[in-house]
This record gives sequence, C-alpha cells and structure tokens, in this order.
Amino acid sequence: MRRYDTSLQLIPESNPHMWDGVQKAGMIAFSIGLLGLVVSTLGGGPVYAGIGLGLTILGALVYIVQTRKDGPPGIKNHYIMFSSALSRGYLGWMAAIFMTGFYIILYFHPQHLKSLVVLVNPLQVWLSGSSAWNDKGEMSQWFLYGFLYTVTILVMGVRALIKYRHSRYQILRTLSVMFFQLAFAFTIPNVLAKLNDGLYFEWANIWPLRYYELFPYSVEDLLRNGALGKFMLFWSIASILVITPILTYFFGKRWYCSWVCGCGGLAETLGDGFRQNSDKSLRAWRVERWLIHSVLVLIVLTTGLMWLNHIYGGSVLGSLSGKFSIAYGFFIHSIFAGVIGTGFYPIMGSRVWCRFGCPMAAVLGLLQRYFSRFRITTNGGQCISCGNCSTYCEMGIDVRWYAQRGENIVRASCVGCGMCSAVCPRGVLNLENGPVRNRTGIPV
Repeated sequence: MRRYDTSLQLIPESNPHMWDGVQKAGMIAFSIGLLGLVVSTLGGGPVYAGIGLGLTILGALVYIVQTRKDGPPGIKNHYIMFSSALSRGYLGWMAAIFMTGFYIILYFHPQHLKSLVVLVNPLQVWLSGSSAWNDKGEMSQWFLYGFLYTVTILVMGVRALIKYRHSRYQILRTLSVMFFQLAFAFTIPNVLAKLNDGLYFEWANIWPLRYYELFPYSVEDLLRNGALGKFMLFWSIASILVITPILTYFFGKRWYCSWVCGCGGLAETLGDGFRQNSDKSLRAWRVERWLIHSVLVLIVLTTGLMWLNHIYGGSVLGSLSGKFSIAYGFFIHSIFAGVIGTGFYPIMGSRVWCRFGCPMAAVLGLLQRYFSRFRITTNGGQCISCGNCSTYCEMGIDVRWYAQRGENIVRASCVGCGMCSAVCPRGVLNLENGPVRNRTGIPV
C-alpha cells in the first residue's frame, strides 16, 4: 500500500515486519533458546534446559517490549494476511507442528522432558512441598506443565498489554487473565497443597471444564480433608449452580471465558496473533454447535453414570466406571483440549477448544443466549463493510453480517473479548449489558 502527501510524492508505508536491531537480537536469543529446549528433550541435560528456557523467555521479552516503538498505540491490522506465520503459511504450519509435538510429548512421552522437570523441581518442592518423583521413582510432569503454562501467559500477556495499550478494556482483561492464572490456577493451589498434605484444588477451573471435580472419588477425597476439603466441595457446587448463572446473567460468558479461564488466557495471549485464522463459514458454525454440545452431554452422562455406579455399589457399570473417566480424559481432555486445542492455533485460530469442545463454554453459551443481559449492539447506518470485525473474531462469528443489518449480536459462542469493537474504524460495535427481551422484543 502507498499513500500520497500534499506534494503528490509517493511515500512507502512502513512494513511492521521489518525488525530493528533490538528486535533481531531478541528473536535470535529466542531461537537459540528454543534450540536449547529441543536439545534438552534429546538428552541434553538440565543445563541445556536452563539455558534454553532462560533465553526463550529473555528473547521473547526483548522482542515484545521493543514492539512498542513500531508506531503509535492501536491495533495495526495491515499485512496480516501477507505474513507466513500468521496466515497459514509455511511458518504457521511449522509453528503448529512444533506446538502439537510439544503437547504430544507432554501428555504421552514425558520422559523426554526430564531435564526440564529437574530444572523446576526445586521450585516445586519449595512451593508445593512435594517432589516431581514419588516414592516409587515415578516422575510427574504436571507441575512443569503448570509452570510453563503460567510463564507463557505472563510473557505473552506483556505483548498484549503493549499491543492493546490504547484500550482500557483490553488492558484490564489481559491483566485479569494474567492474575487468575498466576494466583488462582498456579500459586494458590500449590501452596494449599503444601499446607494441607497434598490437597490440590484448582480454584479458577469449574466443572464441567475440570471434568473430574464432581466425580465420586474426588468428592470423597474432599470430604476426607476436613473443613477446607468441605469448603472446596461447596465452592465446586456453588461455582456451577450459583456463581456461574448470576455472573453470566449480568456479564455474559465473558466474565469467565475472557477474564478468568486459563484456556481463554492462553488463547488471548499466546494465540492472539492467530485469531484471524478462525473459520467463519456456516458449515463451521454447524460443526461447532454439534461438537460442543455433544461434549457437554458426554461429560454430564459420564458424571451421572459414575454416581449411579457408586451409589449402587458398582452394580450399574462394574469395572466400566473408571474406564468412562479414562476415555473422556484421553480423547477430550488430552487429545481435544490439549493437543488439538492448543497445537492447532496457527491453523484454526486461537479458540479451537473454546469454540468446538469446552463443556463449560457450552453451559455459559446457553445461559448467554437465552438468559443474559449481555449483547454486542450495532449501528448499521455507520457500517462501511470493511470486514475487520469478522476477520478478527476468534470465535468464527461473521460479525459484519450483523453489523450491516444493525442487528444486535447475541450468540452463544461470543466470549466478549471486545476485539470486534476495538478494530471497528467507525465505532459501530459496542459491548453492553441491557434488559433481557422476550421473543416479541419487549423488555422483561
């Protein structure tokens, strides 16, 4: 693209992908760090893991902080579809393969991450009071996973804060997901486990997202752990039956999906650059509705059957009771939510799991669609059909279709990220909480 000044001389528009010296140094450090991490998985030892992790974090931060000098505050939405990394080019596919490969190793071949586990084990012992190795010498990779997950959200959260520093809503939303991941999803559960003989509880996750939270064995484990365990059980039940409906009524599903949830936090930070790759077709919308509600039905049935089997002493399912949980954990929690849900960011957009599989998102979506005051209001007379809103919708909603007609957007899938409003050059879209209306359009 070129623009003209008053003297009619051609002035080339700056390309945001032309890095300065500091950004190049940061990217070099980041690349060397990734290489060190790869070497550590091949038996390179904790030294390579430490150097790799340190350089990866340092390089990313150096590059990210320097982007504040790329121009004035605001969302720069040009050149996106010309970027190989951001528009399903070869760099995007390489990123998808790398991220998918990491999750496969994490879930199914954790022995390759031994060097990284050794590296963070002192932190695990200090924070949670337990080692990554149990009395039988078996290694657990899950503290490492939580650590890397949290560090990623914090580092990429800095990027989001810089990128969206012109928007108070985006700044608060980013700070919120960073805080809830660091405090309620990582630090507090580990500290409480140290203080209460290994009792681990993820306060930021709610059933049915944390699918095993209300399984019989989980409930019994909480009841055996005194007053704190009973409070955790009370919190689990109140979260889904009381807190969720009330907050969704007033704020829509955004209160959780865009402000609290760790899955959403990773999507909004690490996955932010890939949001434009979500499929906006009607076919994708149909698949979305079938898949996400099928997963919700599946976990409700699984939980119900396990309780029936528990109440009747195993006479309902017998040995199949545990297999239901294992099957759900493998196919949905590990493959769908983990490997596909995160690894496919560069190919299918940043909300693959949230859009197509998350049962908590399905619950919140039904409440939002039929019970909530939240909607995105539009002013069709001001819409110029530029398409920025649809392009940047990570949930695959064709926002422009609604904006052109002046129709309010009340979709079950909308997570209220506010990006459509932020990229609109005419101020057509606004996130609002209004009175609930019945089918005749009369406020109730």
